[in-house]
Amino acid sequence: MRLRAVEHRHRLPQRLKLMLIRLVSARRVPDVVKTLLYRPEFFGRPMCAWTQAVMRGPSTWSVGERELFAAFTSRLNQCLF
Repeated sequence: MRLRAVEHRHRLPQRLKLMLIRLVSARRVPDVVKTLLYRPEFFGRPMCAWTQAVMRGPSTWSVGERELFAAFTSRLNQCLF
């Protein structure tokens, strides 16, 4: 389910970023990017900080192993990235 606000109600700086992503990639912007940019102070920045900590923070697994786990999970979920 897509929320209409997340699809169409970004602020101007975020709209410009989304347009640039669309132009450079020549593809539809992934929903997760739209969600991260919709209200960055509410969800985007905390989620990015959490992801950075999980993927790059201290761990017994290497960064490469964590990236591989993420890619495998995304593949199982039929995610594009």
